[in-house]
Amino acid sequence: MAKIYFDNNATTPLDPAVREAMLPYLDERFGNPSSNHRFGEVARAGLDRGREQVAALLHADPARLVFTSGGSEANSLAIWSAIMARPERRHLIASAVEHPSVLAPLAFLRDRFGYAVDLLPVDRQGGLDLAALAATIRPDTALVTLMGANNETGVCWPVAEIGALCRERGVLYHCDAVQLAGKEALDLHRLPVDYLSLAAHKLHGPKGVGALCAHRTASVTPLLMGSGQERGLRTGTENVAGIVGFGTACELAAGAGKNLAVMRDRLEAGICAAIPDARVNGQGLPRLANTLNVSFKHASAAAMIQELDERGMAVSAHAACHGGDLDPSHVLRAMALEESYLHGTLRISLSRFSTMAEVEALLAVLPGVVAKSRQGFA
Repeated sequence: MAKIYFDNNATTPLDPAVREAMLPYLDERFGNPSSNHRFGEVARAGLDRGREQVAALLHADPARLVFTSGGSEANSLAIWSAIMARPERRHLIASAVEHPSVLAPLAFLRDRFGYAVDLLPVDRQGGLDLAALAATIRPDTALVTLMGANNETGVCWPVAEIGALCRERGVLYHCDAVQLAGKEALDLHRLPVDYLSLAAHKLHGPKGVGALCAHRTASVTPLLMGSGQERGLRTGTENVAGIVGFGTACELAAGAGKNLAVMRDRLEAGICAAIPDARVNGQGLPRLANTLNVSFKHASAAAMIQELDERGMAVSAHAACHGGDLDPSHVLRAMALEESYLHGTLRISLSRFSTMAEVEALLAVLPGVVAKSRQGFA
């Protein structure tokens, strides 16, 4: 089993303090928060506290949060809500590098219901052209959905500028902030964002819980209907323990991660100095402090990942949503990465539990791992 974990953009280890906060709600505080007795009241108090903690990370009104099963459901809920809010508008805008949980619903709406969908290109470093976005918005555009930070390259986009452009043009804006939340400051009292998605397991919380935060002027239309939980916006008995953990994780994330950029930069400099023909994807653009995406010419990601795993180190080639597929990601193809580099890409993503000693351990073995992979790739 890997002892050094550098795949934190896929999921993060549960913070021990989060586990401790959750345990009572898996034991004596097991009640249904909708029940009108003491067991229910105790569960409801935990639910309400978790909502306040998540909202505090976003500087948002707790009443604007809708808890979901994760970031993917939150993304679908945002898209569904936007098209239902403006049914006369039949045009949607995203980018070519969005997460599949955004691209798949848009493709479904296009293929099944005839929506027009424009996917904005990115440049070779993963940057977005705001002038191209402005030119693509039409009178019938219902929604612009653009991520805050890319899950593979870590490239961050200007959320405030995108939102301001959308507000100016009267278009709803959804930001997939699953990777951004807990790593960069977010203030939804100031940011012009209509819908924002996040997931607990990306910031040392539990899997299976996320949230959509909707601006007070942005309506939410439920995907799931029934008994009326979450103010009728997401039915089903709430995952109280998960939400308690989510809230605790958000509270802990608010003051964490200051050393991530130092470790990431040490990794980047060490790799570029020791390994020839290494290309840092997204270099020169604002990036998440924890993320390094690097491609090695004439190398095999599958071979490198396997070799590192055998040495007790976990990295990835791209988003975990691709499962066991090690084919080049749609993100790197959209960035027009040369074929000679495309198959040799590693995503190395740190967390606040990562250490400089672990960074140095990876740097000590990676040149040999890349060299061995290149021999097999030739």
